[in-house]
Amino acid sequence: MTPAPQGFYGSDMSIRSRFFAATYDRFMQDAQEAGLAAMRQQLLADARGDVLEIGAGTGLNLAHYGSDVRTLTLTEPESPMLRRLERRAAELAPEATVLRAPAEDLPFEDASFDTVVSTLVLCGVDDQPRAVREIRRVLRPDGQFLFFEHLRSADPKIARTQNRLNWLNRLVVCCDCNRPTLDTIREVGFDVQAEDTALPKAPPFARPAACGTATYSPILRSGLAASG
Repeated sequence: MTPAPQGFYGSDMSIRSRFFAATYDRFMQDAQEAGLAAMRQQLLADARGDVLEIGAGTGLNLAHYGSDVRTLTLTEPESPMLRRLERRAAELAPEATVLRAPAEDLPFEDASFDTVVSTLVLCGVDDQPRAVREIRRVLRPDGQFLFFEHLRSADPKIARTQNRLNWLNRLVVCCDCNRPTLDTIREVGFDVQAEDTALPKAPPFARPAACGTATYSPILRSGLAASG
């Protein structure tokens, strides 16, 4: 949700970008209080080692990282969001590294992180498959990808409504609520363990979501390819 759709970063949209960043925490408050904060905490309890969070927005996840995190790196592509992220990180995680970078072009070496975190981000990136390939690239072979993301509903009726109203979702919260996000993660080569859930307090067409863990083993996959 934090990154914006293609075309959002043009100069004619800078006012909208600043407005979205300034109102994001207030906009998310009801969802946070209705269960989203608890979902974040449960998801991030598994974060360990060297951790990268993409699209960290205003830093709503920062309060939920635990003692198993050795280093924390936060990326955010939008300057107005980045400024708020830097302020929250200085308060809650002063040891964290904060960088401006899009999910599709992460400025890190291959196999740099034990955990990558994405919460309400892949619905808004310009190129979702490329972003997920970047996540896979920077993960170590035994690493994990923790995510909470919007996705296209498996219910055809709701999916049609998502398609019809997606323009409104893009306008209001800068994301596509109807992307086949789990399919994208699997197609890049991840093994996915996820459960269907819902974004609290969201309109019915924007509620479908998934929370889970994805892993990628290049050694295992090369072995399977060879045996096949």
